[in-house]
Amino acid sequence: MEFNKIEDILEKYFQGETSIAEEKELKDYFSSPNVAQHLEQYKSMFGYFSQVKEQKSTQEIPLKTNKRNVAWLSIAASAVVLLGIGTYFYVSEKNTVDTVAQTELGTYDDPEEALAATQKALALLSSNVNVGIGSVQYIRQYEESKNKIFKQ
Repeated sequence: MEFNKIEDILEKYFQGETSIAEEKELKDYFSSPNVAQHLEQYKSMFGYFSQVKEQKSTQEIPLKTNKRNVAWLSIAASAVVLLGIGTYFYVSEKNTVDTVAQTELGTYDDPEEALAATQKALALLSSNVNVGIGSVQYIRQYEESKNKIFKQ
């Protein structure tokens, strides 16, 4: 009967569901000389836990604190922020100059030159639109063929 109880407590122990009193009961059972033959394998484990509990650590742990120089860190952070702000203003100023230059493009002082440029742009647009209209003709033929086959 006691073996069954120990086996049940051992099962609960491996599932992590034992209380402290049950763990003490297991430790006492496995430290006694009359352990069941099929439970002998656990005797060394509980014996090891008892031995380790008795040991004291004699190793000294050095408590060395690493102090960082906060002054240098704050100076570096300030330099990075100033560099970022300077870069932002430089890029934004350059973009405004480019924008003004782009708005001036396309203006003509001579009306005949402006007319020639407009005609050239409209001819280009017209040729591209005509290509698109040719493609639509193919789609119409496809639709007519489909309607003949499926007879809607």
